[in-house]
Amino acid sequence: MTTKPVLTPRITAKPFLKWAGGKGQLLEKFARLYPAQLASGDISSYHEPFLGSGAVFFNIASSYEFGSAYLYDINDELITAYRVLQKDPATLIEFLYRYQQEYQGLNDKQKAEYYYEQRNNYNLQRFNISYSRYGETWVPRAAQLIFLNKTCYNGLYRVNSKGAFNTPHGDHKNPAICDEYNLLAASKMLEKAVIRKAHFKDIRKDIGAGAFVYLDPPYRPISKTAVFKSYSKFDFTDLDQQKLARRFRDFHEKGALLMLSNSDPTNHNPDDLFFDDLYQGFNITRIDARRLINNIAAKRGVVREIVVRNY
Repeated sequence: MTTKPVLTPRITAKPFLKWAGGKGQLLEKFARLYPAQLASGDISSYHEPFLGSGAVFFNIASSYEFGSAYLYDINDELITAYRVLQKDPATLIEFLYRYQQEYQGLNDKQKAEYYYEQRNNYNLQRFNISYSRYGETWVPRAAQLIFLNKTCYNGLYRVNSKGAFNTPHGDHKNPAICDEYNLLAASKMLEKAVIRKAHFKDIRKDIGAGAFVYLDPPYRPISKTAVFKSYSKFDFTDLDQQKLARRFRDFHEKGALLMLSNSDPTNHNPDDLFFDDLYQGFNITRIDARRLINNIAAKRGVVREIVVRNY
């Protein structure tokens, strides 16, 4: 008598942080644009230089088998949170559970006061933490970031020119501050990842033939009024977009499979072919997306985004 093999259910996870520019709403469309080598198991490593919420990483890690993963961002706070979740999810969950219990026991006025107290403390403590060496201050720091992310306005991480987090309190009835199941699942997926602070221009040595690289830089504003890009205290200019395009061609020459997303300037000006010119010779696809950042609900409409691929 033969027995059928027992199939272990695949672990699935979603982003544990909300981040401006997150790709959650586009994953179904992106899945149709991923390289065929993902499904065939021929991807040796996955690289994401602009990590943010990690929606694409978690989507791919939930759906496909591949070798190692390399996750990068220039935001110290973001990298701190990812590394804490990777290394010590149990202690992180303990901190978040306390936040959840305290916050949910307050009335609306008290919740706002509690939020601003935590935000003020969060900004003050950034001067007392070493972001270069993992230490005992990292877990409470990561927990505080997740708490603020779950209770701030629209889940928007935004800093001023001095690097201080300045998003106001949001109107949340029952935010999932401690989503234990998802945190543990996300931590499991991060086990195979190398997570580090790095600029896109400094990761060349990590990438070679057989790698799949997804690039999601801060979007180029599609109009003069659409200028939000304060994910960190650094701006991302047209010159940076041009430098990234050169790095894209560099990775292409090394034999990597590449996918890049950005805003489509033709939403505002049909003659603005900035990215069409910048990525001439590569495969450019336009897809519809819903703008979610605008603080005026009526202006959160459908816009086109571009996806550039070298396959």
